[in-house]
Amino acid sequence: MKLLLDQGLPLSAAALLRDAGIDTIHVGEIGMSEAEDAEIIQRAREEKRVVATLDADFHTLLALTQATTPSVIRIRIERLRSQALANLLLTVIAECEEDLEQGAAVTVEPSRIRIRRLPLLPDV
Repeated sequence: MKLLLDQGLPLSAAALLRDAGIDTIHVGEIGMSEAEDAEIIQRAREEKRVVATLDADFHTLLALTQATTPSVIRIRIERLRSQALANLLLTVIAECEEDLEQGAAVTVEPSRIRIRRLPLLPDV
């Protein structure tokens, strides 16, 4: 599993995840701190990475383009410190690994994890 952490997440969490054996980069480490969401999605797609973000716009972009990659983990828990974020992402990966590998939009809330497989299609 390879992760790309978005700007709103602590930069130091990337090192903690790497120490835990997860190939992780933060947008701040690769000069993409101010990149548009679509650029971050494209980079993740090219490098076969899962995006982790606080931003709902990533799921919206996936839906609008009916994309099948990359998977996106949206975290809806505010003010997580680096270690708490790393632990949370390790748990999400363990519980959702197959879905993330196949293409999924995952939403993490304080009391649950919701998984939707890609592409995100409108309800009919």
